[in-house]
Amino acid sequence: MKTTVDARGLACPEPVLLAKKAITVNEKVSVIVDNEIAVENIRRMAVKAACGFSVAEKEGEFEISLMRTGPADKAREDGAASGTATAEVGSEEPELSCGVAPAKKAVRLVVVLSDNHMGRGDDVLGDALIRAFIHTLAQIKPLPETIICYNAGVKLASKESAVLDDLQQLAKAGVDILVCGTCVNYFGLGDRIAAGRISNMYDIAETMAGAARLVRL
Repeated sequence: MKTTVDARGLACPEPVLLAKKAITVNEKVSVIVDNEIAVENIRRMAVKAACGFSVAEKEGEFEISLMRTGPADKAREDGAASGTATAEVGSEEPELSCGVAPAKKAVRLVVVLSDNHMGRGDDVLGDALIRAFIHTLAQIKPLPETIICYNAGVKLASKESAVLDDLQQLAKAGVDILVCGTCVNYFGLGDRIAAGRISNMYDIAETMAGAARLVRL
């Protein structure tokens, strides 16, 4: 029997939290959402939990099907691991079966960019400092494992950003750049993000909590 979770109209990270809670106690879960960001967030949760995932779109809403083949305690353990189940929005492919996920590697350095300026005081100086910092960050070794952009920091990943080239260089070098989806929507940058990937507060909080070293600007 499939359990249904209605997550329409809920702000990040509620849809993914409700989906994660439901799949730990039910073998099959249907999650209904009304935006593609929620779909992507739940897809990544399913990947980490190594659960089956499929999605169908109808009239601007999405019905996500999750399938767990292991026991509930195994699903909880796998929630912190990486998996292989993927699907595109609108895909009509059948659900994928759960796989065995390898343990998640420890996070080294995480850099948090909460503004598009560096420091408090003069904005012109702050703009020059953030450009210099990110350009230098791309040159040092070892590189950070993750860069998190939230609040006005998401503007740094936009097409108009003066540091876009450096962020793209970091991404090509393997740095995972998480861009807060709620912040992107707030600033109206939905089609302007050109570096990193749209993320959610669940992933951001999990990454920050698991960091060996955290640098916050």
